Amino acid sequence: MNSPLTEHNSLWIRRFHPRPDSHVRLVCLPHAGGSASFYFPVSRSMPDSVDVLCVQYPGRQDRRTEPLLDSVPALADQVYEALLPWTDRPIALFGHSMGASLAYEIARRLEQERGIVPATLIASGRRAPSTHRDETVHLRDDDGLVAEMRGLSGTNPQLLGDEDVLRMILPAIRADYRAAETYTWEPGLPLRCPVTCLVGDDDPKVTVEEAAAWSEHTDGPFMLKVFPGGHFFLAHHQKEIVGLIATKLEVLDRPSAGVPCVSA
Repeated sequence: MNSPLTEHNSLWIRRFHPRPDSHVRLVCLPHAGGSASFYFPVSRSMPDSVDVLCVQYPGRQDRRTEPLLDSVPALADQVYEALLPWTDRPIALFGHSMGASLAYEIARRLEQERGIVPATLIASGRRAPSTHRDETVHLRDDDGLVAEMRGLSGTNPQLLGDEDVLRMILPAIRADYRAAETYTWEPGLPLRCPVTCLVGDDDPKVTVEEAAAWSEHTDGPFMLKVFPGGHFFLAHHQKEIVGLIATKLEVLDRPSAGVPCVSA
């Protein structure tokens, strides 16, 4: 018989390497157009003390026939609900690009609605919520959207060259871009959890200054780490980034089940 956790999260949560005796759960949130499988290497590389939960958005892979969600708040509401059964242990959040905005909104919901302070929030390749750019990639035609994806080098070139695959994935990618580009920060209380921001020094989507502004969104410790590379710098620095995350999570003690945890 499946456990309640498996039954509840069969759509949203992927556990590629279940670690039932872990001390902490790391929630990985993909970029616009990304899927849970993007984080398979991160899941595989984490120590046994970290149970990795990779989020699968609607409209892709095994969820490709489901209605799309094209706003960060709508996605955050759904992922937040899906994560609640997993909060018997400390929750850490790791999001890249759009996934970082989503991680922030989920952290707000956990703190404000449940009093659960995430162990840490790691925002990668995304400007701080309070910074703004006028972006309209989601309004381009299909060729323009594909050109953007090619320029960021985050999508397998074989997929972009296959007309049938493109026809299947572009609606989900466009919805994600609409969510990311129309996201508007609502002022409120800063987070209590620690925040780490990772950024590439040649990322066209976020400057180092925009990344540093994440410090304004937490009352907890803040760290900025700059890597060589563009928007998908993490693909070239995977070992170092996995080590950084693992080190941050290693400091957690074994908490009692169900007790919200604050960690520096």
